[in-house]
Amino acid sequence: MDSKAVLQKAKKDGVKFVELQFSDIFGAIKSVTITAERLDEAIDRGIWFDGSSIEGFTRICESDMYLMPDIDTYAVLPWKSNGNNTARFICDVYTPDGKPYIGAPRAVLKAMLERAKKLGYVYNVGPELEFFLFRKDECGCMVPHDRAGYFDYAPSDMASGVREIITKNLTQFGFDVEMLHHEVAPGQHEIDFKYGDALTQADRVMTFKYVAKTVAQEHGLHASFMPKPIFGENGSGMHVHQSLYDIKKKTNVFYDAKGEFKVSDIARSFIAGQLEHARAFCAVTAPTVNSYKRLVPGYEAPVYVCYGQKNRSAMIRIPRYSPGREQSTRAELRCPDPSANPYLAFAAMLAAGLDGMERKLRPPTPVEENVYEFDEAMLGSRGISTLPGSLMEAVRELEKDKVIMGALGEELGRKYVKAKKQEYDSFRLAVTDWEKERYFGVL
Repeated sequence: MDSKAVLQKAKKDGVKFVELQFSDIFGAIKSVTITAERLDEAIDRGIWFDGSSIEGFTRICESDMYLMPDIDTYAVLPWKSNGNNTARFICDVYTPDGKPYIGAPRAVLKAMLERAKKLGYVYNVGPELEFFLFRKDECGCMVPHDRAGYFDYAPSDMASGVREIITKNLTQFGFDVEMLHHEVAPGQHEIDFKYGDALTQADRVMTFKYVAKTVAQEHGLHASFMPKPIFGENGSGMHVHQSLYDIKKKTNVFYDAKGEFKVSDIARSFIAGQLEHARAFCAVTAPTVNSYKRLVPGYEAPVYVCYGQKNRSAMIRIPRYSPGREQSTRAELRCPDPSANPYLAFAAMLAAGLDGMERKLRPPTPVEENVYEFDEAMLGSRGISTLPGSLMEAVRELEKDKVIMGALGEELGRKYVKAKKQEYDSFRLAVTDWEKERYFGVL
């Protein structure tokens, strides 16, 4: 749609208010609401705001910035259709001189996608977000909404109706939902939607979280995308299926009929790049202290930097090829989790893959055994390293990696590292319940 068509549609939809949304560096949605009468102005000239108040944006002495709505992200909020309809746009952030703000996460991803475009490719991704639904018990404590397990259904799966309402709302935002089901852990769920270009999908990840949290709240529940909210249970991942589309040839360049697993040399180099930079981009794809409670052996989360086809303990998996579905050939990266800022995560992942392609890297021999059963000697003999064991370890790897830091950009990269070090220090200095239980009475 062009701007005129959007304005006409908003009028036809009875829109009275407009939410202009964008992301801070951590992936939190920020929003300012305007009346529908200002939508023409917003699309034409943008809406000014104070960037110094947003995490990771400008200093207070250079705070003026403005939001430009991406008209392709127009949607009417399904839960605000009571005669005062509210529309939503995802926005790009601009500086007063009319240039995109390079420290905004969406701009970081757009820059990386432009680099891929100059090489002739579109980066397609299919993220799979897992999340938990919690309720308050009689004592006011947050507990899993149900005790169901993988693929269970009602009455064991008490949230099947909530998932369906979330899905219905997602379709009103233009999602093509492919599957929804209960996951392994109590109260854990997954809703999968069709793959697309990385910018569209990053926008959809942000929208997905927004919708899930809103619908859950309306039903007296809390939706959490925390990677490991329950001790002893599986955590929530955001596995990302990836491929490159050749713009001129109109084909998926990851497919090769003669290649092992039916993947091309381009795909192998892309995978090799991600294996090489995994320890660094982990600080972006698994960006919280809690992320490293998920990335441990025994709970289906990948810990080891290797790849294979059948192997679900590997960090990258090549899903099996099926005849007639050549365009579906892809590499599944399994270490990201849903706490990640999707704009930064996809940018870092793409940067790693393109580096592998440009340097014509070749991945090591694929691993099809269960790597969780390897001892240190076996890991060493196969050249298999591990992902970082903590957020601070990942941040230190990030600081050393010129490719991933380059993808984030000097300004955002510096602010991101500083913020994550502060986050880890806050955790390190806190006295936890575990410490009190372990030491209080015995020392």
